[in-house]
Amino acid sequence: MMDRTETIDRAMGALIGGALGDALGMPTQLLSPARIAELYGHVEDFVAPVVDHPVSKGLAAGTITDDTEQALLLGRILVASGDRFDHTRWVNALLDWECDVKARGSYDLLGPSTKRAIDAINNGVPAEEAGSGGDTNGAAMRIAPVGIMMPLEPLDALVAKVAETCRATHNTSIAIASAAAVAAAVSCGVAGGDWQAASDRAVAAARRGAALGHWVTGGDIAGRIDWARGLVRGKAVPDGIRLIVDLVGTGVASQESVPAAFAVLEIAGGDPWQAAIISANLGGDTDTIGAIAAGMAGACTGFSRLPQQRIARLVGIDLTQVRSLAADLVSARISKAGSGKDAAARAELGLT
Repeated sequence: MMDRTETIDRAMGALIGGALGDALGMPTQLLSPARIAELYGHVEDFVAPVVDHPVSKGLAAGTITDDTEQALLLGRILVASGDRFDHTRWVNALLDWECDVKARGSYDLLGPSTKRAIDAINNGVPAEEAGSGGDTNGAAMRIAPVGIMMPLEPLDALVAKVAETCRATHNTSIAIASAAAVAAAVSCGVAGGDWQAASDRAVAAARRGAALGHWVTGGDIAGRIDWARGLVRGKAVPDGIRLIVDLVGTGVASQESVPAAFAVLEIAGGDPWQAAIISANLGGDTDTIGAIAAGMAGACTGFSRLPQQRIARLVGIDLTQVRSLAADLVSARISKAGSGKDAAARAELGLT
């Protein structure tokens, strides 16, 4: 059974694993695989972006982006909100975050769904209704703290919390299914599960998440995750990358980038740093795919098994603050498991 220290180590693995994938993909995001190879070769370590990069120009090698910053922001809002997610606080935090990012001179701002929702809220639409069209991957990229905080069972409770956090910006069937898949994988890892079990639970969570939010057209997330995993299983890395790029897709659409992240996890065999490397060379939304894939892998290995020398070179993240947040989220998880309302969650943490 996992003790509190081990659970925090897994939680840190999710958050810092995600940061590694994010930072490694920072200089390659939005570029084609051919352009990545031309500019950087095969990316296997942190590199600085080219001077004319459309969103990453001026950033130092190893710098995290919006993926990690928004995940940590969501985690803090979850801790502050208690049992009922504070949508107003969350929206205000996103607005403040974008102002801060602009002040820092960054070009990597709010994603398309979040931006539309924020604009709608500023025009008087209630926060609970603003996310009715949000179907891109912004919810999935920052959802890891929900997976840390929520026990894997009952699964319906975890998926409901995911949907609650999606309401203001990504309240659609596709976005909720995608975020639920990632959160369930993280939660499984934090509970002590391996990457294969995490991927299996992700598919179940995606099926439940697809029944929530506003329906939008698009491929079934659970089916696409399962298909993408099978597509690359047993393939060499170059072949797997080609299949992901050509068939799964690496764009900001949830039905591309989220199944792509699970395919990356499959090729990497659950290794967080390998997941980050594979993601960084895919082209497209490399930082988000890397953050999701390496974050899920990190939840299944723990912080102590991540490459510490690379963690030391991350830019823009305070490990002490991340550890404090991870501990707070784990405390909330243990509290939920110890409430007497769900015996399965209590068993998961060895409390019965």
